[in-house]
Amino acid sequence: MSEKWLICPAARASPSRSAPRLRLYCFPYSGGNAAAFVPWQREIDPAIELCAVQLPGRGARFREPPCTSFKALIRTLGDVLQAQQSRAPLPFAFYGHSLGALIAFELARHCRRHGLPMPAHLIVSGCNAPPLKEKSKRLHELPDDQLIEKLRDYNGTPREILDNRELMQLLLPTVRADFALGADYRYEDESPLPIPLTALSGRQDRHVHDDEGGESGLCGWRRQTSAAYREQWFEGGHFFINESRRQVLDCLAGALLDAA
Repeated sequence: MSEKWLICPAARASPSRSAPRLRLYCFPYSGGNAAAFVPWQREIDPAIELCAVQLPGRGARFREPPCTSFKALIRTLGDVLQAQQSRAPLPFAFYGHSLGALIAFELARHCRRHGLPMPAHLIVSGCNAPPLKEKSKRLHELPDDQLIEKLRDYNGTPREILDNRELMQLLLPTVRADFALGADYRYEDESPLPIPLTALSGRQDRHVHDDEGGESGLCGWRRQTSAAYREQWFEGGHFFINESRRQVLDCLAGALLDAA
């Protein structure tokens, strides 16, 4: 089951590659796929084995219907995680960007509720803390032209793709499904996670907004852990992970390997 859900580029590397110390599961943003993270394996510290999560409706799974139920997705990913960790045991951590941050967060809480092994670290980026996330607009209901302009505003899709109407007609159903998945998310109050949590954001990201107390929407993440909390800002907008990739990967490696 885990084969179609996970792309682990290190598994295809040379047999002479040194054994990794930690596995990092990466969860994609709305409209994104595992391919966004695959190049990271060549650049991140080789002690980290990267496993990129491939959701249905994209890449090799393009013909599969995308997920629209957040809770159902988390249950399925819990099974995928169990299968992968049983097949190839290794300490692991979660990283998610935007929608992927919420998926990573809720999967960590799912692990705790069901007595499964917990990630050693949770890293979220480009995402307001969950209570704020509930206020987000129902972007999946926008007409095509407005949705494309919203994607242009996020600045994560190349202009030549956004301007290609024929290509966008193929991609928009998956984008809509991902925004619907985000709209389906409902935060439920639980005790903080007992694992370190690192929150990342771009300094120019207008989508990580202030809460009513005037704090950044990123700050609310500190209430989701009873362990160490760290916050780090990078140059760039919502997709600072592309604009400041080298710095982000160094940050990930530092946060993960210091405790591994």
